[in-house]
Amino acid sequence: MLILDGEAVRASYPMTEAISVMTEALRAFSSGKVTQPLRSVLAPPSEEGVFAMMPCHAEGLGYGFKAIMHNPGNEARGLSTHIGMVTVFDPETGELSAVLDGSAVTAIRTAAVSAVATRELARADAGDLAILGSGTQARTHLEAVRLVRDVHRVRVWSRTAERARDFRDWAAALDVAVEVAATPEEAVRGADLVCTTTASRVPLIGAGALSPGAHVNAVGASVRGARELAPAAVAGCAVFVDSRESALNESSDICDPIDAGLMDEKDIRGEIGEVLLGTARGRTEPKEITLFKSLGLAVEDVASGFSIAARARKGGIGVAV
Repeated sequence: MLILDGEAVRASYPMTEAISVMTEALRAFSSGKVTQPLRSVLAPPSEEGVFAMMPCHAEGLGYGFKAIMHNPGNEARGLSTHIGMVTVFDPETGELSAVLDGSAVTAIRTAAVSAVATRELARADAGDLAILGSGTQARTHLEAVRLVRDVHRVRVWSRTAERARDFRDWAAALDVAVEVAATPEEAVRGADLVCTTTASRVPLIGAGALSPGAHVNAVGASVRGARELAPAAVAGCAVFVDSRESALNESSDICDPIDAGLMDEKDIRGEIGEVLLGTARGRTEPKEITLFKSLGLAVEDVASGFSIAARARKGGIGVAV
């Protein structure tokens, strides 16, 4: 069995590789080659955090799962708010093959999926990027989006101005100039690429805030009760998801406008995997606003786990037990 901590995961999973792996994982999911239930979530009323279990089987790979704890209090501790592990099993024997740091896998694969959606849905000339949030996902999204679009301007908003400035300083070390916005509205004004990476319980983007032709990756609100976009803002977009079943059961960003009668289930144009397969239309015209609602799929973690473990073994990375 191979054990890979966060440093080993990052060393074995460059973003370019993650984008390639996620492209194939999303294709496999939407073509029916993945067996996975809705994630099981424990949210005890006495606890601030939630725990989720995400198992799956992918044809050609095998079995695996992610067990992840979302602990909002970790932000004040200087720790990741998502703590857990990804585990994959030998496809022939069923033996435990590798255990990987779940926080690192989640950070990379989520941004890689957004990069796939951006590549398929954003205008070819899009390059004005707004990021809401300033944590780990904000950083990996900046890295990922720059690989699929020529980003020439970046703005960031965070509830904590100090964290936004930290993000700006971190990006400067990568030779990326970042402007700090005072409000979400200021950040997204005029942007044609938007990534929302917060755990907000109230909408940050209202109706009319998004510019014509923009593409939005909404990734932060991943459980019911969390929301980053107002229902009217979602209803004004061409909506794409990673999984219809997940979106209709787990996303307030999608369910709220449906419950309000502003859109219908049929208004979900397709899964991003269907766009990749050519069975769903992507962007239809330049001024259309496209929205990709990402909740995260077990197959993304498991496909990542198999890829990372293989690259780590080849490179002599990790601890064999």
